[in-house]
Amino acid sequence: MPELPEVETMRRGLQPIVGGRIVSVVQPEIPYRPIHIEPDFEVFQNRAVGQRIVSVDRIAKRVLVRLESSDSIVMQPKMAGIAMLSDPPSAQHTRMVFELTESTVPRFLYWDRRGLGTVCLWSPEQVLAHLGPTKLGPDASIVDEPVFLERFTGVKRPVKVALLDQALVCGIGNLYAAEILHAAKVNPTAMCCEVTKSKWKRIHAETIRILNEAIENEGSTLNDGTYRNAINGEGSYQNKHKVYDRASERCPSCKKGTIERIIQCQRSTFYCPVCQR
Repeated sequence: MPELPEVETMRRGLQPIVGGRIVSVVQPEIPYRPIHIEPDFEVFQNRAVGQRIVSVDRIAKRVLVRLESSDSIVMQPKMAGIAMLSDPPSAQHTRMVFELTESTVPRFLYWDRRGLGTVCLWSPEQVLAHLGPTKLGPDASIVDEPVFLERFTGVKRPVKVALLDQALVCGIGNLYAAEILHAAKVNPTAMCCEVTKSKWKRIHAETIRILNEAIENEGSTLNDGTYRNAINGEGSYQNKHKVYDRASERCPSCKKGTIERIIQCQRSTFYCPVCQR
């Protein structure tokens, strides 16, 4: 589930590791299928140990721990992963632990209940190849309006489906796409090429507002409790959701419609048929 606001919260939570030096990398023995690690663990370990951490960054929905060697530890949480400092929700799902010295915190770790995430050690060239502008669009939380409109105008796909395309803009996932379109009063099934310029401007404005408001609230912790911040605290933006996972409830915006759930590209979409005609 982690989308841009949750991953940005992880990035901010990991800032205390900057300046620390990695003294060991541990892959705990657990009774679950291993996550994808690249390169092989021994090679990963040899390249990471002894390196000082120079920054913690984010690209799209990934956290990058930058090392003085110019390598980056790239953590992709996917459905249920967390990059955190301490107190994982369950010890048996801790996938990698990075012990530190010369740091105000003793370690950071990657935790993943479902084991779908990845941890990679990439060179600058690999980061560019996987996460550069030929693969990903501009960051959805800061993209300028003209660039945003140019990316979507004329696209022959439903607007909700297009918002999930990381090559157009990156960072929006299923949850925030639903909330953005509800706030902009745009039907998720409308074709991009048929959405007016004024509506695209509203979608852009609500994208910037909602993503940044969600970051301020440290993301959304849903009913399954999987997403946590870097010290195992809950986000609070779930308390501001208008439509996501609220099928059959009265719309809190118009007070007239009943929120509906449909399937688009095998993903649930929630919207109000009154607000979002």
